[in-house]
Amino acid sequence: MNSYWIESVKSKKKEFSSLKNDEKADVCIIGGGLTGITTAYYLSKSNLKVILLEKYKICEHASGNTTAKITSQHGLFYDYLIQSQGKEKAKQYLEANEEAIKNIEQIVTEENLDCDFERQDNYVYTLKEEEILKIRKEVEAVNSLGFSAKFVQDLELPFRTLGAIKFPNQAQFNPCKYVNGIVEAISKKDNISIYENTKVVDIKGAKVQEVREESEEEFQKNKESSGYTIITENGKKVTAKYVVLATHYPIINFPGYYFLKMYQEMSYLIGVETTEPLFEGMYINSEQPTVSFRVAKDGDKKLLLIGGMGHKTGERKDISDSYQKLEAIAKQYYPDCKIKYHWCTEDCISLDKIPYIGEFSNLMPNVYVGTGYKKWGMTTSNVAATIISNKILGNKNKYEEVFTSTRLKPIKNRKELGNMVKEVATSWTIEKLKIPNEKLEDITSGTGGTIEFENKKIGAYKDENGKIYLVKPVCSHLGCELTWNNLEKTWDCPCHGSRFDYKGKSIYDPSINDLESMVLME
Repeated sequence: MNSYWIESVKSKKKEFSSLKNDEKADVCIIGGGLTGITTAYYLSKSNLKVILLEKYKICEHASGNTTAKITSQHGLFYDYLIQSQGKEKAKQYLEANEEAIKNIEQIVTEENLDCDFERQDNYVYTLKEEEILKIRKEVEAVNSLGFSAKFVQDLELPFRTLGAIKFPNQAQFNPCKYVNGIVEAISKKDNISIYENTKVVDIKGAKVQEVREESEEEFQKNKESSGYTIITENGKKVTAKYVVLATHYPIINFPGYYFLKMYQEMSYLIGVETTEPLFEGMYINSEQPTVSFRVAKDGDKKLLLIGGMGHKTGERKDISDSYQKLEAIAKQYYPDCKIKYHWCTEDCISLDKIPYIGEFSNLMPNVYVGTGYKKWGMTTSNVAATIISNKILGNKNKYEEVFTSTRLKPIKNRKELGNMVKEVATSWTIEKLKIPNEKLEDITSGTGGTIEFENKKIGAYKDENGKIYLVKPVCSHLGCELTWNNLEKTWDCPCHGSRFDYKGKSIYDPSINDLESMVLME
């Protein structure tokens, strides 16, 4: 099922053709979500020729499957940030996100966008006594950065909480309406071209291997003059001096090595209609599992959005009741409610919890990236678009150092690093050596899983009509063993978060190629 955001604009979306000819541009943006579209918007005000390539449809991937809270309150984060990065960088991080809220509001105002933008307070609350101290410490940390946060106890939620940190004057909107409005504005510009259903499969140029052997003088010369060829699935090409990777997860493995620096998490949302009065504000709890609440406009009605039940993508656990858990929460407090929508999303999380924004790699000059938004992409996408467009235009951004994507500082999150290494090792070796006990006849209609056939491991899914789809359950990204997601009917990679539909089609980065399909021979 599509998200409410995507469904709300289906009849109003501007559509674009796929790339049918080779083209040249100053800037090629890969990805038509919030980061890519906002970057194109800022560059539309320059004289640069910009081409944007979207794999599917504009804003129908990660950006269209969010809770759409526009806030600089990213969980209980600032006490951690002060401890790990120091007060100055923590303050810059906060100010960058606060400025992003203002930037979004300014775009809404200047372009007269009908996107349900409204200012709302944001809260991180708790139902557990042991979390109270953490929340109070967070209030103290945030206020030490010059922001006015408060510890509060009386919230508008339909249940009692023990306490919360309040961030005043944050915001929310409909992200698909917002993007549609921007697209309408920039598509009228002569220097902007947008293509949908155009999958990028490779980027060539800059002679990455040779750059390592160049002198500093030669390197700097090439840095200014080198260009790139962006190759699409149908063989058409775009040549450009600057490339922006706005693909949620970078589709290039080397030399950026982002697959060693990030992991991905899935979470779930439901849209609920009720006749009972709803609340103001945006809410998320501090403990695990996290549960998020906000209210969205649905015409002249209101829609309650409840999200959460997150887990690492590809995690070997039963997630089949994730929507049911959210529905149970909704029914507990709003017994008359009707579940109108449900959808899932996936988020990239860096090991130090700070997004990667800026140069993709020192070995690929003029290639920029925005990723690792750790579930707070509404503000962070604007931060990224601002920094990246400034870099392309030769302007210094005062916040860019906080998010430097080529940083090589020691990993603070050693526990998660250990988990990543363990998962990759398990998926690359141990799981591949295991032969499942299940046979094809054990797969019932509407389910899937790995089976054994002639001492080989095969991925199988049987649809409701009994038709069988077979794939090689090995990720096309870096070869990790895939797990079957029986809730979403997808093959998920526990190493780096790639996801494939039951036919083997790649639907979530960093994978580019589809899975190898298979046929059982009688």
